[in-house]
Amino acid sequence: MRVEHELHHRRRGRNLGVGLLLVAFVGLIFGLTVVKTLSLGSIVELERFDHVARPQLVPQAKEAGQ
Repeated sequence: MRVEHELHHRRRGRNLGVGLLLVAFVGLIFGLTVVKTLSLGSIVELERFDHVARPQLVPQAKEAGQ
Protein backbone atom coordinates (compact mmCIF):
# COMPACT_ATOMS: atom_id res chain seq x y z
CA MET A 1 0.00 0.00 0.00
CA ARG A 2 1.18 3.44 -0.86
CA VAL A 3 -0.14 6.31 1.21
CA GLU A 4 -0.12 9.75 -0.37
CA HIS A 5 1.50 12.47 1.66
CA GLU A 6 -0.52 15.58 2.53
CA LEU A 7 1.94 17.71 0.55
CA HIS A 8 1.06 15.87 -2.66
CA HIS A 9 -2.63 16.47 -2.04
CA ARG A 10 -2.08 20.24 -1.64
CA ARG A 11 0.19 20.38 -4.69
CA ARG A 12 -2.42 18.57 -6.81
CA GLY A 13 -5.03 21.11 -5.72
CA ARG A 14 -2.79 24.02 -6.69
CA ASN A 15 -1.92 22.45 -10.03
CA LEU A 16 -5.61 21.94 -10.76
CA GLY A 17 -6.31 25.59 -9.92
CA VAL A 18 -3.49 26.85 -12.15
CA GLY A 19 -4.64 24.55 -14.95
CA LEU A 20 -8.21 25.84 -14.72
CA LEU A 21 -6.99 29.45 -14.78
CA LEU A 22 -4.87 28.71 -17.85
CA VAL A 23 -7.83 27.12 -19.66
CA ALA A 24 -10.02 30.11 -18.74
CA PHE A 25 -7.39 32.55 -20.03
CA VAL A 26 -7.02 30.69 -23.33
CA GLY A 27 -10.81 30.59 -23.68
CA LEU A 28 -11.03 34.33 -23.04
CA ILE A 29 -8.37 35.13 -25.65
CA PHE A 30 -10.04 32.81 -28.18
CA GLY A 31 -13.44 34.38 -27.53
CA LEU A 32 -12.09 37.91 -27.95
CA THR A 33 -10.40 36.89 -31.20
CA VAL A 34 -13.61 35.39 -32.59
CA VAL A 35 -15.67 38.46 -31.67
CA LYS A 36 -13.09 40.84 -33.11
CA THR A 37 -12.83 38.85 -36.34
CA LEU A 38 -16.60 38.60 -36.79
CA SER A 39 -17.13 42.30 -36.10
CA LEU A 40 -14.76 43.39 -38.89
CA GLY A 41 -17.10 42.25 -41.63
CA SER A 42 -15.11 41.56 -44.78
CA ILE A 43 -11.74 39.87 -45.20
CA VAL A 44 -10.29 43.06 -46.72
CA GLU A 45 -10.92 44.89 -43.45
CA LEU A 46 -9.32 42.02 -41.54
CA GLU A 47 -6.22 42.10 -43.73
CA ARG A 48 -6.01 45.89 -43.56
CA PHE A 49 -6.34 45.86 -39.77
CA ASP A 50 -2.92 44.29 -39.19
CA HIS A 51 -1.24 47.67 -39.96
CA VAL A 52 0.93 46.28 -42.74
CA ALA A 53 1.02 48.18 -46.00
CA ARG A 54 -0.31 45.83 -48.66
CA PRO A 55 -1.12 47.87 -51.75
CA GLN A 56 -2.70 44.89 -53.52
CA LEU A 57 -5.55 44.97 -50.96
CA VAL A 58 -6.37 48.66 -51.36
CA PRO A 59 -8.60 49.33 -54.36
CA GLN A 60 -6.75 51.55 -56.80
CA ALA A 61 -8.48 54.72 -57.98
CA LYS A 62 -8.94 54.73 -61.73
CA GLU A 63 -7.24 57.54 -63.55
CA ALA A 64 -9.46 60.16 -65.20
CA GLY A 65 -7.94 59.41 -68.64
CA GLN A 66 -8.93 55.73 -68.66
